[in-house]
Amino acid sequence: MSLVERAGLWTEDRKAATREAERRMKAGDMSVVRLAFADQHGILRGKTLMASEVDAALKNGVGFTTTMLLKDTSHRTVFPVWQPGGGFGMKELEGAADVVMLPDPTTFRALPWAPHSGWMLCDIYFADGRPMPLCTRQIMRRTLSTLADRGYDFVAGLEVEFHLFKLEKAKLGTGDAGQPGEPPEVSLLNQGYQYLTEQRYDEMDPILEILRTNLVDLGLPLRTLEVEFGPSQVEFTFRTGTGLDPADTMVLFRSATKQIAQRNGFHASFMCRPKIANVMSSGWHLHQSLTDRKTHANAFADGTEPLSATGRHYMGGLLEHARAAAAFSTPTLNGYKRYRPFSLAPDRAIWGRDNRGVMVRVLGGPGDLATHLENRVGEPAANPYLYMASQIVCGLDGLERGLDPGPSADKPYETRAPLLPGSLGEALAALKENKVLRAGLGDFFVDYYLRLKQAEIDRFELEVSDWEQREYFSLF
Repeated sequence: MSLVERAGLWTEDRKAATREAERRMKAGDMSVVRLAFADQHGILRGKTLMASEVDAALKNGVGFTTTMLLKDTSHRTVFPVWQPGGGFGMKELEGAADVVMLPDPTTFRALPWAPHSGWMLCDIYFADGRPMPLCTRQIMRRTLSTLADRGYDFVAGLEVEFHLFKLEKAKLGTGDAGQPGEPPEVSLLNQGYQYLTEQRYDEMDPILEILRTNLVDLGLPLRTLEVEFGPSQVEFTFRTGTGLDPADTMVLFRSATKQIAQRNGFHASFMCRPKIANVMSSGWHLHQSLTDRKTHANAFADGTEPLSATGRHYMGGLLEHARAAAAFSTPTLNGYKRYRPFSLAPDRAIWGRDNRGVMVRVLGGPGDLATHLENRVGEPAANPYLYMASQIVCGLDGLERGLDPGPSADKPYETRAPLLPGSLGEALAALKENKVLRAGLGDFFVDYYLRLKQAEIDRFELEVSDWEQREYFSLF
């Protein structure tokens, strides 16, 4: 029996998707296929297979060491894998044993910048067919299933800021190796502070056009390209998607952008606040709503009110658990430098109508079928599966308890409300005590995540420094 059968996945839909992926590989005359999974940080890792080997991988997956799931952002293994239970009471983690990445054939893509290559996202399983509990894509899949049981589907759109630089010198001398290695030397593509000007956009058009054509050819639902406020800063937005699709889009977009930029002599960074003069922080604003599974209607829209009761209760859950959920929306030490008053970023758990200083912004109005929430709390380095799954868990708790989000805040930086965490350590402390996120994401996973991120805190200070630039500027 194959792994896909042991896992209970060999359905007619899966068989059809597998046949279609195999057809496209042959039609595209591909020589290799990259199989990739998102690790705990949302970074794609994986293996490249000869095309002739992919058929077997689609049925039985490809093994890799469990230590890939036990590393911090500098790729150091945090857990003592040589001890009994791998230092975490889990027999399967001992001795750097293998788990299996199983390709999801519905995610098959041809790489426009490497035409000989295919690309597929994978879920992680044990060899006996059990889902691996540290697989973040599996965690979101489970959360979506819980939401479906309540009668809803998750809908999300992406608004992602990041920095784009000219690569001046890749640090690849023998003395530049390390863990992490030295970051590249870069220069700006514009001086910033001319938000949305045609002049600044045209300065960046050569690389933006390369990114646009490749991302569209990859099949990502790109919507807009914009010049942001800060130096060398841009923003890409994507059309809404349902279920896993928005998270898959984000993880593919981030990896694709870095690959395309590097191939063309540029460096893309999704680090929230790189160490450059006059920098502006980058955020990831998550637009979200729910669709009723029976009527297919937007559950947040209302004929007479700006937001339906369902939308208000869901938003109440986002605000109630904002401090703990920040550990997933803002998972790096660097990201907490963004929570500053009067900065177009939130610093407390409040909401408002079309107000860019609040945490949750209500967009739409009475009779508007596109009414939704924009959570402005996230950073672009967040793991998209954990960011979105945590939003669903918090929102569902708001629905089940009928939480009231309170009145709209017209003065977002003066309204009395719980402050967002001032550091990753504060966020982890809130997460540790949060029973709702523990239940929704799993105690085992939350305890693992707390240890993983605490190890990062223990190693470094909180100020922007050389280590921080090496670590985040190169990885994210």
